[in-house]
Formats: sequence, structure tokens, C-alpha cells
Amino acid sequence: MRINLAKSAGFCFGVKRALSIALKIFELNTQVEMLGDIVHNEEVAQQIYKAGVKKVKALRRGKNKIFLIRAHGASKKLTERAHKLNYRVIDATCPMVKEIHKIAIGMEQKGYRIIIIGDKHHDEVRGIAGQLKTKAIVIDSVKSIPLKIVSKIKKACIVLQSTQNLEHVLKIVKAINPYIKDLKFFNTICTPTRIKQEEIRAMPKKNDVMIIIGSKTSANTRRLYEISKSINKKSYWVQSEKDLRPVWFRGVKKVGITSGASTPDSTTQKIIKCVKNLS
Repeated sequence: MRINLAKSAGFCFGVKRALSIALKIFELNTQVEMLGDIVHNEEVAQQIYKAGVKKVKALRRGKNKIFLIRAHGASKKLTERAHKLNYRVIDATCPMVKEIHKIAIGMEQKGYRIIIIGDKHHDEVRGIAGQLKTKAIVIDSVKSIPLKIVSKIKKACIVLQSTQNLEHVLKIVKAINPYIKDLKFFNTICTPTRIKQEEIRAMPKKNDVMIIIGSKTSANTRRLYEISKSINKKSYWVQSEKDLRPVWFRGVKKVGITSGASTPDSTTQKIIKCVKNLS
């Protein structure tokens, strides 16, 4: 059985940067607090907590403390609140997500209503919406387009959650387009996501089985799985080697493996080793 690992498997630039910032902070010997996990991966999150970061539900008193903004970003209100509570704020937001913030803010200043295509409850989407003075319209599917609201808008700008599937996005844009006279579209899907999705559109055709590795809370991993599954029904989403099933590999000659942007290489290597043992 041959194993083919995607060239793009594993950490993206934004995740590597966020982890590097987090680990350097601990050298300051100051209490560090975060609202939620630094990235959507349980193994990585545990590594950060063991290093000393504290996961909190709300910010309270920040004197002699650091508030670490995660890779997905945060709203302006949250950052302002942290400063008021005397936290030292360190921002680990992915630069590509920061770029989406700049576009959204700039277009709002020009009088455009901002439409975000993305997962409504995702941290990144909340962070983008939280940069704006006017409430953003968040759309996650063609069925969820609020046509009564959209049809009354004269000028709108569309930005995307950085890990969206472009094919899915274009269907939504096509459905919105007839209703808004002045509609600006910015493809803000990040480069690592584009590369991963290009690979995942080719690999399922060349392999008998596809294994996609990543947390069930990871949006980019979920999209890799969805794309793969639509091409090759024998596509499986796993978080660790414990999720593998021997029956998947019976009579199989080629196995394609990829992993999400927040999946550690160590996890991927454990799964590769386990798959080899099953052959």
C-alpha cells in the first residue's frame, strides 16, 4: 500500500506565527490569558496551556497580565475592553485575517454595507464583523441569504472568511448579485487555504482512500473533508490514529493523506505510521 502525503499538509503560516508569539510570551514570566483556544486543535491548545497560558471565559482585572489575541482575531470592542482593564495586549491575529479587517473597514468608510461569507459562529467571522460600525450581514449558504434585507441595499462589499471554499462562495455571490446594483467582491481566501484546496481537488482522484486529519472544530479541515468526500466517497476525517479503521484499507493500493492548517506534523506522522502498520 502506497501512502501519498499532500505537500501542503500541516500548519499554515498564520498558525506557526501565533504559536511562536505565544511561546515567546511565556518567557516574560507574566500571567497570560486568552478567550478560547489559540487555534482549533486540541493537541496544540493543550501544549499552550501546559506552557502556562490561562483560558478564561471573560476578562476582568488585567494589571500585570497579558491578553493574547488568538490567530482568528478579535473585535475592536474586546481589544478596547482589554486596554481599559489594564491588560497588556499582544496580537497574534494571522496577517491575512488582518488584511480582511482592513478591506472591510476601508469599504465601510466608503459607504458600502459589508457582507461576510463565512460560518456565522466562527471566531474569525466574529472578529471581522467586530471591526465595523454598522452590523455586517453574515451568510453561510445560498439558503440563508436574507433577501428582504439584501434587496434594499444599494452598495455592498463582500469579503470572505479566509478558509472558505471558493466554489461554495461563488454560488452565494451569484445569488446576491442581481439584488445589489453596486456590489464589490474581494476574494479574501488565504493562500495556504487555496493551495490546500487545489491539492484536495486532485488527490481523491489519484488515491483509493483519502484521510483528512484535523480537529472537528477546525473549519478549514472540515472544508478539505467536504471537498474530498464530494470527489471520493472513501474519504475519512480523523483526529488521531485512534479513529482509523482497518476495514477502510482492505484491498487498497493508494492512500492519500492531508491535514488541516492547525494540525501538528507529529499527529500526521503518527497516523502515517499506523496506516503503514495496517497494510
